[in-house]
Amino acid sequence: MTQKLAQALLQLSQLPEAEQEAIATLILKEIEAEKRWTEAFANSEDELSFLADEALAEFKQGKTRPLNL
Repeated sequence: MTQKLAQALLQLSQLPEAEQEAIATLILKEIEAEKRWTEAFANSEDELSFLADEALAEFKQGKTRPLNL
């Protein structure tokens, strides 16, 4: 465990129980969301590669235009 995480957990432990529960729920949801994102990204590698190839082909064919940012 990192020093910063240990410090955060120490401060969290000093809060009222209801606040501890609310923050713990937020942390667990964030961990789960990160896990789903990682899995989704890992499972989309072939699709992303296809889309990148398609975009490059369109660029080479002159079918794209610059973004005006």
